[in-house]
Amino acid sequence: MAKGGGTGRRRHGRERRPPVGASPGTLVADPGAQATKLSLTLIAPDKCKVIRNAALADIVANSDRWSVMWLDCVGLADITLIEEIGKIFGLHPLAIEDVVNAGQRPKVDFFDDHAFVVLRMIDDAASRRYEQISIFFGEKFVITFQEREGDPFDPVRRRVQTTDQSRLRARAGDYLAYALIDAVVDSYFAPIEGLSDMVEAIEEEMLRVPLQEQMQKLHRLRREILVLKGVLWPLRDALAALVRNDEPFVKAETKVFLNDTLDHAYRLIELVETQRDTLTGLMEMHLSLSQARTNDIISLLTIVSTIFIPLTFLVGVWGMNFDPDVSPWNMPELRSYYGYPSALAFMLVVALGLFGYFKWKKWL
Repeated sequence: MAKGGGTGRRRHGRERRPPVGASPGTLVADPGAQATKLSLTLIAPDKCKVIRNAALADIVANSDRWSVMWLDCVGLADITLIEEIGKIFGLHPLAIEDVVNAGQRPKVDFFDDHAFVVLRMIDDAASRRYEQISIFFGEKFVITFQEREGDPFDPVRRRVQTTDQSRLRARAGDYLAYALIDAVVDSYFAPIEGLSDMVEAIEEEMLRVPLQEQMQKLHRLRREILVLKGVLWPLRDALAALVRNDEPFVKAETKVFLNDTLDHAYRLIELVETQRDTLTGLMEMHLSLSQARTNDIISLLTIVSTIFIPLTFLVGVWGMNFDPDVSPWNMPELRSYYGYPSALAFMLVVALGLFGYFKWKKWL
């Protein structure tokens, strides 16, 4: 039974669930899951061996011959194979169920001789695509389950395979698990910094000319920030549980490094909160700028209309069909030799007078 750690079951998106009433630990494969492939990394202080496209027989044959074994399982389609892996390493059926039912909340559970960590990782930095990464680790093994190919673990692989006498080779499975978790956490910095650059670019553009497309961009960025917040807060709690645990297979020296990763998680949360507040402020500023611009346009149109109101009145009066031969009061101006240019000049004086008055009142 699990002795501690996160037990949150909030689901991110839709997931494949066992039938109602099924026994605990029932595995149901997602029809869209990728084919399962195994990669086995065998680690000793002075050497390392990698077996690609490994089989269960490779795991059994090498289980007692190396200091640490790292089994990387990519793709969750083969339920039978995943169950066999669980039996070989003595993994709890409920934890295996959480592996297959991707979309779990980041958490950590502790069992008698191993820990189970669930995280959300970015497997494609360009598109900021997320997937679940499940990590089991004990004294002599680390097992990672990924939904699909693509992860931030290449630096860890290079350190394991090329660096002689490194910490990754000299220490137990808990340190390798820390290195993988640290890679997942650090992989969030680049996308968050990219979002920050996008926010700054939109802010500079918005201060020049507020456009409707900017509000759409701000809404998209805000959704991404909310997704990051939903991932990083429970990730922080999971890391805190790893630091606080008293399990013998998590060494005190490893907790020091895990605490540093926890600091990174806090820093990420601060960045996300800052970006969220900035986006909220920018959205409010965009509304204010748009409203101010609309007010300026309405004011200008009102002033133009005000200038043309007296001119329209004069044109209307002089445009009436009166006959000056009937009465000297019937538009005597119609017989004026300079009536037309005089009327235009008078209307120009009226327009310029109104314009000067508006400038004097600072309405323009």
